[in-house]
This record gives sequence, C-alpha cells and structure tokens, in this order.
Amino acid sequence: MIKTQKNKLYTGITTDPDRRFYEHQQGIVGAKYFRSDPPREIVYIEFFDSRSDASKREYEVKSLRRSQKLKLVAQSSSASGS
Repeated sequence: MIKTQKNKLYTGITTDPDRRFYEHQQGIVGAKYFRSDPPREIVYIEFFDSRSDASKREYEVKSLRRSQKLKLVAQSSSASGS
C-alpha cells in the first residue's frame, strides 16, 4: 500500500515493491492514479506465494474502509518496531 502526497492510500500488487514504487515515482509505467497525487511512501506490504493469492488479497484490501486500511498500516508499523 502506498501513501500519496495528499495522504490517500493506493493498493496494488507486484513482484518487486521497491522497483514498482520507483516506477510510480518516476512516472515509468506508473498508475494513472498518481498523475494528480504523487506517491510518497510505501506504508504496508504483504507477501504471497502466488499471484492468484495476491490478487485475492488485493481485492479484499481494496474493499476495506480507509479506517480499516489505516489499522493494517498501524499494526504492521508496530510489528516491525517502527
């Protein structure tokens, strides 16, 4: 999950989060989502063994309310010691 300059949350899937974030920042094959609101930081990552599982989870996360997404972000931050 990426937080934008305007504090919105973007959810997507990739095999390489750092590369994909860089592409979004540079506008290289980036999502149209970021044209008016550039990406600021990666705030949440989950890893899966298959693209199918990742896509299912992406759908679940995109269906969450913003407050629920922020809770995921907060839980991952506290789990990583940040």
